[in-house]
Amino acid sequence: METTASPIVVGLLYDFPQADGGASFEDAVRLGIDDVASTGRIDRPVELVPHLARGLPLGTAREVELGYFELVDAGALAVVGPSISDNGLVVRDLADEAEVPTINYTGGAHTRGEFMFHYQVGSLDEEPVVLAEHLAAHGRRTLAVIHDHSPVGRGYADALDAACPLLGLEVLGRSAISPLADDAGPIVRRLRAADPDALVYLGLGVAARTVALAVEDEKWDVPVVANSALMFGYARRDWRAGWEGWVYVDTVSDDNVGRQRLRERSPRSAAGPVGVAAYDIGRLLGEAIARSAHLTSAGVKEGLERVKRLPATSGHEGTTMGFGPSRASTWCCASGATARPCRSASERAKGERTGQQSVPHGGTAAEGGGPKCGGRVLRPPARPRLGRAGGHARSRRRARRAVR
Repeated sequence: METTASPIVVGLLYDFPQADGGASFEDAVRLGIDDVASTGRIDRPVELVPHLARGLPLGTAREVELGYFELVDAGALAVVGPSISDNGLVVRDLADEAEVPTINYTGGAHTRGEFMFHYQVGSLDEEPVVLAEHLAAHGRRTLAVIHDHSPVGRGYADALDAACPLLGLEVLGRSAISPLADDAGPIVRRLRAADPDALVYLGLGVAARTVALAVEDEKWDVPVVANSALMFGYARRDWRAGWEGWVYVDTVSDDNVGRQRLRERSPRSAAGPVGVAAYDIGRLLGEAIARSAHLTSAGVKEGLERVKRLPATSGHEGTTMGFGPSRASTWCCASGATARPCRSASERAKGERTGQQSVPHGGTAAEGGGPKCGGRVLRPPARPRLGRAGGHARSRRRARRAVR
């Protein structure tokens, strides 16, 4: 009689092109799950099933919808993804309708739902506040803002608008840009005419490269700050030179003991924020499976809700992770944010502490990791929080009808 246990299936939903097909992310998730399995609390193998969807802004919401339900049809008890808030909004309602626990790793708190958990990499609401505080602390008073024409860009810009009056900052000019724009020259020239003290870029990050090229072409010597979009520099080394001198928000810290240990085992996973997040998400899922009384999607959901104060690999040492039931508060506790230079090829400067309230990630770039652009880094993006908000779960059958 066959007594081998069937594997637990976990789906990996990629919504943005992966240079390696998602292999590095999958390896980091696997490493996190295996750490829990090594304690003997998981009695069967965990199978990771990837799906690459071309989501917003490069692709369509429809591709994300179909990709998500392909993973559900493959028997996934849980799904990891997506990574972009635009697509997180799409999957949020699908997860609730399918009743499959899903962990997105976007920056948007509004992506949370009954079955949509949130490992927050960045924060649409709080990164702009960190940037505004940094600018005010350095004597800047007038700003020009370029933000993506997308839910992500508008969310960042709205948060900046709310923060500026409280800090004595004035926005002299603002312009939306396509997330896929290949020319920002006219926008940069128009904003430059207002003679602001600083330029702010807010968005996904592809357009940050375009803005950098336009600023360089205009020979505009202006301080530039950006949200966590510049984490693209971990993957796109050829973009780093254009961001020389910029200040941005990041989510990793060299003082985190867990990350130091991860670097010894898997330098690639520990090198940047997404690999570190993938490892943490794997650990969260492993703990959820280990704590599940019933190996069903509902059981894994309940298992996730039982995870409390798990030491995080992202953020400063002392950061902890935990989920809670829908409509309950959830948290990830840590120390304050830090503003400091990203290492250039020839130097690594010392940082200065800014008084950020609880829950940020932060620290220096990993060995071989952070964008070596010589710019300053605001670490962390306030509140890389694990969170959920309420939602109403409906039948999986109804959810499938909604996208097919």
